[in-house]
Amino acid sequence: MAKYIIIAILAVVAAYLVGSVNFAVIFSKLFTGKDVRESGSGNAGATNTLRTAGKKAGLLTFLFDAIKGFVACSIGKAAFAYIFAATGNEIFNSIYGAYICCIAVMIGHIYPVFFGFKGGKAVACSVGTFAVCCPVAIILGLAGFVISLIISRIVSLSSLIATVIVVGVAVAYQFLANSITYNIVPVIIMAVIAGFIVFIKHTENIKRLIAGEEKKIFSGK
Repeated sequence: MAKYIIIAILAVVAAYLVGSVNFAVIFSKLFTGKDVRESGSGNAGATNTLRTAGKKAGLLTFLFDAIKGFVACSIGKAAFAYIFAATGNEIFNSIYGAYICCIAVMIGHIYPVFFGFKGGKAVACSVGTFAVCCPVAIILGLAGFVISLIISRIVSLSSLIATVIVVGVAVAYQFLANSITYNIVPVIIMAVIAGFIVFIKHTENIKRLIAGEEKKIFSGK
């Protein structure tokens, strides 16, 4: 059993390290020669990269951040599936591995070991994670994000609305799906933790939203 525990731990560590590859910093330096953390809001994420390094850099950051979230959760899901097949131990159900690595890659994105532990807010990263953990949730969440962005033109507000939708749908799925054969409580807790992380990282944005001072991503039509 010890060897399987080591495999599980390595999967989580791998997820954190994947999360620590900060594409906002990489693409901002590639396109402008500057560190995105020294420009704009100082956040190493897709929105600040879009504002300070241009559309191409911003879109690439979003895409690659989502991909790394997907890869990290896929690693966890595959590793736990392998262990479960070998041991039959429910603790290693593949969905647990996916959600544990979801949290690990988000932490890696926020506190990247390769970039001085100063990263982003894990929104784009969480898009990829929930594409593995609960695809229907991320589809509805992205739809909510787009609708909110069109109406409000505020990325932070749209991200928070999307987070509520994703977590809400992921939790509801646990109660509504007939094919579930595992304990839903750990999954619900981890889904809520993932959403909580996003909200905590948006504390300053929430304060500005309440004060009506949050910037819009674009103006006009």
